Amino acid sequence: MMTQPIFYHAGCSICIEAEQHLADALGAEIVHLGDTPERITEAELAGVKSVPAVLMGGAVFHINFGAAMTDFKA
Repeated sequence: MMTQPIFYHAGCSICIEAEQHLADALGAEIVHLGDTPERITEAELAGVKSVPAVLMGGAVFHINFGAAMTDFKA
């Protein structure tokens, strides 16, 4: 059974555009890491290195480049 994709983002213009076109089409859970910093560790453990990114089927797909995960820890 495949789990629901998760779309991690930071709220930047690149992220919002990807959310509107990709995440919605995939039916992904939307996780704005700026609003839910408690999920940053979860994203990093899944392999997310930058956002926007989609976790799907256990694989991380990085989309363009909006922000590095280290930017959330500054």
